[in-house]
Amino acid sequence: MSTSNLITIKNCRIDSTKTTVVPSVTWEMKQGESWLIIGPNGGGKADFVNALSGLLDFIPNPDPTALYANPFADSCELVSLERAARLIQEERENDESEYVEGGVDIGRTGRVFIAESICGKIKKNAPLPEEAKKIEAYPAIKLCGIEKILDRGLKYMSTGEIRRTLLARALISEKKLLVLSDPFAGLDIESRTILLEFINTIQKKQETNVILAMERWHEIPDAITHVLEFKDKQISFCGCRSDYEKILSERDAHKEETKAQEKQELTDALEDTLKETQALREEAADSAAETLIEMNHVNVGWGDHKVLVDLTWKLKQGEHWLIRGPNGSGKTTFLELITGDNKQVYANDVHLFGIKRGTGESIWDIKKQLGICSYRMHVEYRMLGGTSLQNVIVSGFRDSIGLYGAATDVEVAAAKRWLKLGGFEGREYETFGALSYGEQRAILILRSAVKCPKVLILDEPCHGLDEQYRQKILDLLELIGNGGTTTMLHVTHDPSEVLPCEKHILELHPNESPMYKIIESENRLQNQLNQKN
Repeated sequence: MSTSNLITIKNCRIDSTKTTVVPSVTWEMKQGESWLIIGPNGGGKADFVNALSGLLDFIPNPDPTALYANPFADSCELVSLERAARLIQEERENDESEYVEGGVDIGRTGRVFIAESICGKIKKNAPLPEEAKKIEAYPAIKLCGIEKILDRGLKYMSTGEIRRTLLARALISEKKLLVLSDPFAGLDIESRTILLEFINTIQKKQETNVILAMERWHEIPDAITHVLEFKDKQISFCGCRSDYEKILSERDAHKEETKAQEKQELTDALEDTLKETQALREEAADSAAETLIEMNHVNVGWGDHKVLVDLTWKLKQGEHWLIRGPNGSGKTTFLELITGDNKQVYANDVHLFGIKRGTGESIWDIKKQLGICSYRMHVEYRMLGGTSLQNVIVSGFRDSIGLYGAATDVEVAAAKRWLKLGGFEGREYETFGALSYGEQRAILILRSAVKCPKVLILDEPCHGLDEQYRQKILDLLELIGNGGTTTMLHVTHDPSEVLPCEKHILELHPNESPMYKIIESENRLQNQLNQKN
């Protein structure tokens, strides 16, 4: 096997436009090696990945041995949660619906977006070039399972569909280096299996250079041979996979010893936090049997595409639900009927907190009883990246994106308690945009829970979270679910993220009749979780 270097980085720093984000990096990638980039949220992993893909800069430090040699610098494609969020943000910023006849600007379609990687920028409303018309012929389209959504607007795709579209574009681009950051996030079980097999195959064939950046070790493909770990903005491990696995075993043993104590500390901290914020909380309903949400024979779609068909479902207080189904099955659409982000709610029989939507109720009367953490929320907050973490949390009390008007002393005190609960103590004045994607998601989870709402809506809340944050957030959500005040609706593709308190399942089956199944038997829960997602 050849040991020639593909990429050489010696004593280089990583710079953004304003500052140095990682002071020193030394790393080499040799031919035949398959590398994983890993590390906790905010530790430097995302900075390294962004620098490899050209979003940040590698700058040699003032040292005669410093060197940056990367033949793939101009031939690299990045697939990441961050990239997906940026893409949707671009589509929303360029939305011209108010100037379009009929009031709908679908923006770029998946077909156009992918074709642009081959033939360059395609002008809006211009005739499709031949390359775009023939996109279906590429094997990557079938591999990623996006044949049926090529002509859908990017902003109308689900999280998983966006991710698969980005991956297809990366494969078709024929770039020499693919950087896949958390490639399994947002994908259903079938898509994860296909992608895992593909990564293992492409790594072994060495036809394309692929670097993986991931948060969770249990999803690592077998083809990975080497690991680069970042912590506290510096390299904390660089070496072969087997050596890293030994370190992980030692860490896991230590975590197991402290797990019970940490969970008890979290329980005590949450109880103290809830006492401190009592004055800002909505009062819990008196009856445990109160019906919070009711949908009767709901139908949602556009054109010939049917998303939800004849759906009848009811949510009662204290019944925590897991919402699951394959990518594009309508999970996010279902939640957006509740949050008010899908206007087709007004054409259906949907009752929220005893009031039929479209009968004169204020959206603010609805939102004050909801806590929301979703991909849409994340994208909207990215567009206000200069908001301080403290103000992001306070905005959860006011149901706004951003904070308009000064926070009260009580709100500030509550925000600081929640930030401490989430591990952000002393960082209240940092800006949302300065955080890593995973840290941003953790902040939005705290924001969604801050007022202890009647209904907490969690759409893939653990996207981008490292193992430590993920477990802490799951423990926190379980405590909230068992608290008796908040009822949760939780979307996830990962069985390990299903909470013990979620005894009810709404399972969506697109293109079947009926297109959904309700599972309410606690005894059948574990068996159902092991079936097709």
